[in-house]
Amino acid sequence: MTGRARVSSNGARRPRGFGIVGAGVIAATHADAIDSLPDARLIAITDLEPERAKSLAARHDCAAEPDLDALLARDDVHVVSVCVPSGLHAEVGIRAAAAGKHLVVEKPIDVSLEAADRLLGATSAAGVVMTVMAQHRFDQGLVELRHLLDDRQLGRLVLGEASTKWYRSQAYYDSSPWRGTWALDGGSLMNQGIHYLDLLLWSMGPVDEVTAQFSTQTHQIEVEDAALAVLRFTSGAVGTVVASTAVYPGFAQRLEISGTNGTAVIEDGEIVRRELSVDRADPGLVGRAPRVGAPSPAAANPAGLGIASHAAQLGDLLDAIEKGRPPAVTGEDGRAALAVVCAVYESARNGRPVRLPASPDVGSHPPDSS
Repeated sequence: MTGRARVSSNGARRPRGFGIVGAGVIAATHADAIDSLPDARLIAITDLEPERAKSLAARHDCAAEPDLDALLARDDVHVVSVCVPSGLHAEVGIRAAAAGKHLVVEKPIDVSLEAADRLLGATSAAGVVMTVMAQHRFDQGLVELRHLLDDRQLGRLVLGEASTKWYRSQAYYDSSPWRGTWALDGGSLMNQGIHYLDLLLWSMGPVDEVTAQFSTQTHQIEVEDAALAVLRFTSGAVGTVVASTAVYPGFAQRLEISGTNGTAVIEDGEIVRRELSVDRADPGLVGRAPRVGAPSPAAANPAGLGIASHAAQLGDLLDAIEKGRPPAVTGEDGRAALAVVCAVYESARNGRPVRLPASPDVGSHPPDSS
């Protein structure tokens, strides 16, 4: 595969063909996002449960392949969306990279740093482009926040907070045997909270040290359904991360970034409060109540996701392939978020702070692992 543009005889760019591996809940979002892009075409879907692949394929007028090998053998599939359980991301991604396919890997990149490193090595060796889904970076509020940060309007960053307080029923975890397992899923931070953790890192920079606790409060699962971590960034700033699937009925995901010159607050991808010292004579003495809104659909329902930000990230990947540049969200970005999650788990299990970078063999392992 090359980065050269695919151009038809009349000068128009030919669409890149996509294949989706795994036909679960998130695959439908990928399929809709692909269909929305003029430079993309959904070619084929495969799943270990053939009827599930056939059902999704029928809704999108594409092929349902019997297995991964058959999908990877198709010359008209140029990009593969990896939508299998998290602990299988590297396994599927490595096979796709070896077949010369560019990659869209759902979050997290995998559940262990060792697996993530194998996948990064495979994509590098094959010369293919990979992006790990962090679609919220493309939300309008985050685009605005990026401008604030790049223009240093918030000043020197001092405090960042990321909160994912969602609700998942026991039926959600019981719906598939891989859910709520260390080997294939990870808990509320690895699965649900990692998106806003990624945004926190994207805003505040790399992490130096993690101190954390987690627990399983309301579900019959191996993994945690409540996690809390204190982060120290290499810049000297500090922050917190909260992630839970035990908070009924589920609330908006929230990101707060504070600097010496002001604060920005984001809820579900929108800036709901922006206070800059240049706008007020004495911001410490005045204020206004924050917006109180209904929880987003995704807070209570994993299927309640829009496609606009997914489509924007997939579009960025296609542009990166054509122009031979790195995508806006790289595999290394996905690894960085995973490294913090793994450090949270290690700190919670061992009862002491963990310095980063974490060892590659650290991952989403059972509590009694060495």
